[in-house]
Amino acid sequence: MPQKTITLSHLEWEIMEAIWQLQKQVTVRDVLQHAYPKAEKAYTTVQTVMNNLEGKNILSKEKIGLVNFYVPKVRKQDLMRNEVTRFVNRTFGGSLGNFANYLIKSDILSHEEIEDLKKLIQSKENKKDR
Repeated sequence: MPQKTITLSHLEWEIMEAIWQLQKQVTVRDVLQHAYPKAEKAYTTVQTVMNNLEGKNILSKEKIGLVNFYVPKVRKQDLMRNEVTRFVNRTFGGSLGNFANYLIKSDILSHEEIEDLKKLIQSKENKKDR
């Protein structure tokens, strides 16, 4: 049976970003204070989303006393790869080359970003030649 692709909502991404940044076992309160220091979200909202992320097998939860502690089960890079792959498959027929071509021709990238990309490509080519 094929593995189901994991997708995250905008709010789930926000919460996962906070968890990855904290780089430790976290509670709902930890995430709430880090991601929403001005109380932009309710405790129960963050708690519900974190429980949903556990249900999606993205977080694991351990109850110690009365408090739930969460840790990521999925690396940020892996979820980013899934998101980019889904987007490129949906919009560019799966061709990363077509996606890169679009970015360069569309004037979305700044001159500095294009220069950074050139350096990354050159570095990758140099490593391949070794």
